[in-house]
Amino acid sequence: MKKEKAKEPETKEVWMRIPIFIVSGIILEVWGFFILCFVIAQFILILVEKKRNKELLRMCNTYLIQLYCFVKYIAFLSEERPFPFRDLKKEIEKGK
Repeated sequence: MKKEKAKEPETKEVWMRIPIFIVSGIILEVWGFFILCFVIAQFILILVEKKRNKELLRMCNTYLIQLYCFVKYIAFLSEERPFPFRDLKKEIEKGK
């Protein structure tokens, strides 16, 4: 039986991950600070108004999706570049 060879990343693509890691990492780190502020605001709003703010939930969810895509790309689980090198994903595809 022939063994299927896993698709190996091209050398150029491997080297491109370094600047992508730096740029996307900085953006996600700054964005993460704001998400922490949103989490605190959400906590306070729930205590005061007894309901969740849907816009804050949407923003936090978008951040988590981008973080997931970033880690998948850096860990060589995906060849799809993370934000800002492509459009923002609003949801994760099912079945991948």
